[in-house]
Parts: sequence; structure tokens; C-alpha cells
Amino acid sequence: MTDYAIQVTGLRKSYEGRPAVDGVDLDVRRGEIFSLLGPNGAGKTTTVEILEGYRRRDAGEVRVLGDDPAAGSAAWKSRIGIVLQRVDDLSQSSELTVREWLGATAAYYPDPRPVDETIELVGLTGKRYARASSLSGGQRRRLDVALGIVGRPELLFLDEPTTGFDPEARRQFWGLIEDLTEQGSTILLTTHYLDEAERLADRVAVINAGRIVEVGTPQTLGGRAAAAATVRWMEPGGPRELTTDTPTRVVTELAARFGGEVPDLVVERPSLEDVYLKMIGAGS
Repeated sequence: MTDYAIQVTGLRKSYEGRPAVDGVDLDVRRGEIFSLLGPNGAGKTTTVEILEGYRRRDAGEVRVLGDDPAAGSAAWKSRIGIVLQRVDDLSQSSELTVREWLGATAAYYPDPRPVDETIELVGLTGKRYARASSLSGGQRRRLDVALGIVGRPELLFLDEPTTGFDPEARRQFWGLIEDLTEQGSTILLTTHYLDEAERLADRVAVINAGRIVEVGTPQTLGGRAAAAATVRWMEPGGPRELTTDTPTRVVTELAARFGGEVPDLVVERPSLEDVYLKMIGAGS
């Protein structure tokens, strides 16, 4: 068994002669949360749809769980889970209960997760006998995830899973994703929330104009870890700031000069959002 859940080399896809994916190389290790970041139109959706087996590629080598998704068999499809960006219209209007929906879906898999266990895992225990049409937006999203994981997927695709969530619901959902990886799932996450990628992802890739700009950990992407820091503080005459490669030395000197606490002290390095915006700006 390979150490990689996904391996992509030279992936290309064009529409009407215009490249949407232009030579993407990518790998996702088993057991990690990998986040694909990029602006609208960057090639994220096309790339993910090719990996899921929904879209044909023009060129390149692709292996997902060791197989070519373009020829994905029923056995291969049973090993992946997919949570699309929008809630399924059928589930929104369905008169089936949460438990009935999951029971029907579980029947398609050779070794499904027990339905009640799945319901509990996504936090819908109190809604197991509620009709899907009666659920709130956040609860429907949890049902989407339940439908995606009931087959015990080795690899789970999550497409902007927390769009529209309030802050509390997002953090609860993050805990669910972390629980899934602890149980052995590999997750490919697309999101526009950079704090979500920073919290969840082991590694991130930035894609722009159909090409991968950089791959790295959220902490090191774009040279964040080694970037100069900005130290800000308050002097009697007003606010001051200094950009430096040695922020610890600067803070130590300030503490000595102020005789202890430095007023309104802030030390900042570039955020993930800072480096991301720089990357997509440079590539557009």
C-alpha cells in the first residue's frame, strides 16, 4: 500500500481551448488533512472533480487510492466519500428521516459504519427521527457529512463544508473533522476560510490560474516562519512600530527600557491570509 492517498503529475484540463488546470503536480499523504486554496476560477473545482472521477482529464497521471479515478470501479467508489459544497436539493425536500436517509445510503457499501454511530458522530442524535426537510441549514450540512462518511471512506472530499455556518457551528464542525482523521480518514478540504485551513490542515496548496503556486504547512507557507516580524508598542509621544528579523531582541530591549511591561505591545508575523493574497496577486 502506497503512503499516498492521492498522486497527481502533469494534470491538464481545458475548456474551449482555455486551460483550467495547467500542469498540476500534487500528492496527499494517507492520514493527513490537505487543504486546496485558491480564488474562484483558479482550477480547484476542476481538479477535485477529476480526482473524484466526475470529470475526464486531458492529460497527466492521476492515482487516487492507487487507482485511476477515470476508470473508477464500484469497489473504488465505495472507498471514497464526497461532501459537495451545496446541500443536496433532494435531502432538503425529503420526507425521509435522518436515520432512514443514512440507512438507505449505508446499504450501498460493503462495510458501512453503524447508522446510529454515524448520527452520533456528526452531532444529530436528537434529530435521528426528524425529517430531513425539517432540519436547519447547519443540521443539513451535518447530514451531508454523515452521508459522506457512513461508508467508512478512506478518503473524504470536503468542498467548502462550513460555508454559511455561524462561528460556534464552524468550531464544532472542525472538531468533527479532527475526530475523523484520528479514526484514520484522509481528507482533502477546499475552503475560502483561511483560519479554517490554518486550524485543520497538515499541509496546504495554493492554486491560481490552473497552476500550483506553493505547497507547505500553514505555518511555513510563503516563508511565514522566517519572515520579518513587526513589533508595535506605545511611547509617550504616540504609537511606534519596527520591522525586524530579531523580534525577541527588540522586545527584550523595550522591556528593559520601560522597566517591565511594554505598553500595547504587539508582535506580528505575516498571517496565512497575508501570504495567500500575495501569492494569488502575483499569479494573476
